[in-house]
Amino acid sequence: MVDVFEASDWQTYAIDYRKPLQEVEDMASEIDVVDGAVDALVGLGILPHSDYDGEKVLALRSAIRERFDIPWTAITPRMQRLLYAINSIARPRVMVAVGIFCGVTFTSNAGAAIGPGSVYRADRLVGIEIEKIEADRARRNVGLIDPEGRAEILAEDGLDWLERYEGQIDLLYLDANGKGKGKGIYLDMVLAARDNLRPGSLVLAHNSVNSARKLEEYLDHVRNGSNFRRSINMVIDGEGLEVSMV
Repeated sequence: MVDVFEASDWQTYAIDYRKPLQEVEDMASEIDVVDGAVDALVGLGILPHSDYDGEKVLALRSAIRERFDIPWTAITPRMQRLLYAINSIARPRVMVAVGIFCGVTFTSNAGAAIGPGSVYRADRLVGIEIEKIEADRARRNVGLIDPEGRAEILAEDGLDWLERYEGQIDLLYLDANGKGKGKGIYLDMVLAARDNLRPGSLVLAHNSVNSARKLEEYLDHVRNGSNFRRSINMVIDGEGLEVSMV
């Protein structure tokens, strides 16, 4: 049986991709949906508790909206809150995000450790984007809320980087597209990172809903109990997020 958390209105909840993180519902509704998703993660033992600072989420969101150069983003306010909450609660010492485009996805994760949303200090925060123009844009954007330069934004192939990397990864966020594979590249990436993931490490895979067909092999892998202890599909919007724990 596949574990799923499903918001009742996920099929009608929608954003304008060119109006980043703009409110599309009342704040109480956003919080209710995301808190329900977080509670589901706690219920499965993926997160230890459900406490996160909602005011920090909004401070981070305001900084991104006001300061970042964002051509477009598919990260909804609900998804941003969920990503922030997971990182804020799990507090990964090493967080790696692959496929960060202009930096919104990266800061939605890393924002729990840098900038106005910061609640802890990480050892390493790595964002990887294969397109140099967008990696440069992401680096400029992230620098606006990370004056200490604690985040690393790399312009390179995320799969190659994961295959070379020898350190620990406590949270791996996947949002990349592979040539000829699209989101199917996630499976290659998680296999490349497997030796770097410790018991309790989290893997977050964006687009678990709208790219479910391309992700079929990946989802079969992370939902197999011999590979990951738990995995749940967070259907809070039309994009979705698969959250898996080693």
